[in-house]
Amino acid sequence: MLKKDSDITGTKLTSYEKYYNNFLMIDIHTHILPSIDDGPETIEESIELCKVAASDGIKKIVATPHSNNGVYEPKSSEIIKAVDALNTQLVVQQIDIDIFPGAEIHISEGLVESVKNGDVLTINNGGKFILLEFPFVFIPPGSDKFVFNLKANGIIPIIAHAERISAFQRKPELVEQMVTIGARVQINANCLSKRADRGERKCAEWLLKKKLVHFIASDTHSLRGRPPILSEAVGCASRIVGKEEARALVCRNPEQIINGLDIC
Repeated sequence: MLKKDSDITGTKLTSYEKYYNNFLMIDIHTHILPSIDDGPETIEESIELCKVAASDGIKKIVATPHSNNGVYEPKSSEIIKAVDALNTQLVVQQIDIDIFPGAEIHISEGLVESVKNGDVLTINNGGKFILLEFPFVFIPPGSDKFVFNLKANGIIPIIAHAERISAFQRKPELVEQMVTIGARVQINANCLSKRADRGERKCAEWLLKKKLVHFIASDTHSLRGRPPILSEAVGCASRIVGKEEARALVCRNPEQIINGLDIC
């Protein structure tokens, strides 16, 4: 039986999960910037999130505030300014994490032009990868053509929290179609725990078994509900896809897209 210990957040980690803390994990989906969307309200709260992430073994974080969804419409310059401010504070407080710019972009017409014009942010402002959010209840007609058009224009969409979308839960084969067209897939870390919604966990496990998951990320908004912790999910995923593949979902694959490189 694996021994359990507590990290500084009070979260119980198995020795198996602690093994993954020795690797430099990267979280590509977070709402960690203050006063931009429904994430933290103050920079102090953002720093607390970063402390928890650092204690879990996360070394790089992509800040992906909601964008283009009719509620939150932060400008690219505003996001980059907030990223710079948070990075400065992390250096001052000696928290060993680097923040990179990005956005969680709601699917909409004219997105190709918005990306090319810099009106919405790609991952690390590299112009190639976007974190794409579908509606939770349904997949808009023509979404396959939409994804194909993005790819044809050199933009690779990463489907955010695929397991939370009702249409994918009912018919996960739709995700496979999107991947065949050229999309990549991200699932939330908390969906793999025993505490997760049954429909989300079942969908996530199916996607993992079919090798359709490319990233595990926290989608953190606060310390409650979805804290910025990846190690537990990596332990769960390893029992489905193996240690090395599970590690790739939080290490190698995120590193590739931050550097503007696709996943082999």
